Amino acid sequence: MTSEHKQALKAWVAAGLWLGLIAIESTSYASAANTGRFLYPLFHFFFGVSVTDFAGWNGHLRKIGHFVGYFTLSLLMFRAWKTTWPAPGRCWKWRWAAIAFVVAAGVASLDEWHQTFLSSRTGTIHDVILDSAAALTAQAIIYLIFTREPRRLSR
Repeated sequence: MTSEHKQALKAWVAAGLWLGLIAIESTSYASAANTGRFLYPLFHFFFGVSVTDFAGWNGHLRKIGHFVGYFTLSLLMFRAWKTTWPAPGRCWKWRWAAIAFVVAAGVASLDEWHQTFLSSRTGTIHDVILDSAAALTAQAIIYLIFTREPRRLSR
């Protein structure tokens, strides 16, 4: 196996593991009630948050989790496609970014659709929009990193 193949395999394994994590989080185990049971004691201990105040915090933390999760998925998908269809030098390709975004947005849609079948979860279009915005933000940051001019050191 060549080093390019090894790099591609590592990139796809990372993306696949992250997809698995998202799939697990889509189940009843990651419902608001279950995450609240885990997070409330931490917030109460460290910040003195009351039970009534924590309900709002739990909602915000869950939305932050959505953003971080799909931002990361988009990054990992970009990396996987970049190693699958390499280009010479340090470059950025629309193809890599577009496929990474479409995969992340598609996973977000399937995730929310799946949650509509669970009594402890609610699938919403708002979460799909949040997740897709996170994926798009990741691609915008990747674009800015890859297309900026290197700074020259002035003496």
